[in-house]
Amino acid sequence: MAETSTRTIDLDPDSPGRSVEVTLSEAGTGRTALVLHGGGGPATVQPIAAHLSGAMHVLTPVHPGWDGTARPGWLSEIGDLAAVYLRLLRDEGRRDVLVIGSSIGGWVGAEMAARDDAGLIAGLVLIDSVGILVDGEPIRDFFALDARGVAEYSFHDAERFYVDPATIPPEQAAQRAANMATMRVFAGDPYMHDPGLRNLLGQVEIPVLVLWGDSDRIVTPGYGQALAAMFPQAEFAVVNQAGHLPQLEQPAATFGALDAFVSKTVKG
Repeated sequence: MAETSTRTIDLDPDSPGRSVEVTLSEAGTGRTALVLHGGGGPATVQPIAAHLSGAMHVLTPVHPGWDGTARPGWLSEIGDLAAVYLRLLRDEGRRDVLVIGSSIGGWVGAEMAARDDAGLIAGLVLIDSVGILVDGEPIRDFFALDARGVAEYSFHDAERFYVDPATIPPEQAAQRAANMATMRVFAGDPYMHDPGLRNLLGQVEIPVLVLWGDSDRIVTPGYGQALAAMFPQAEFAVVNQAGHLPQLEQPAATFGALDAFVSKTVKG
């Protein structure tokens, strides 16, 4: 069973004002996996965390500002978030870490891998990630979509996942709006990418799996292929009949691809 706790992360202990509290769920034992959610919040990666916890020690943070958690004013860029999670891994002495990120969580993971001077991360999985610009494969303007548009562009089976806003309880609607506002802080301008990240990915020497839903119209499979090509040791795999969140639409196929990759990155 997952346990939830709060960690205080000090990016620079000698410089006051650069600390943040991170809410973290932990489950399982063994090699560490850090599972990073996207704009939809931690619920969108809970199936991944639950699956991996059968054989790994899984850490699933709530990005500060999501689901009612506090976000300090200085924490406003994805690179800042990457630095926070690298500090968390270092402070807790975690090595041989598998980082898995969905959507903007993949962007966080890519930034972490590019900044990992201590060699804490041993494998990286990017699931329908954002983070760079790709010529001819624009990232859909998520902020411009209504509920129907989110379902149509995000999922293979839009009807199954469409939620009528009128049926959402006020508290949940308010939380979704707050999550969206936080995502806009981190990823609104420049939109869904870091202009400097692309040139750093070629220096990431760890194995990378880029996993994509074949029906994703937020970021297309063509975008995913181009992202994979940025890494020296990346493989690109497609999950059929899935969109932006294949772990929700096709969990068995997604977990199969994850398990195969994990087995390849186990240190002998």
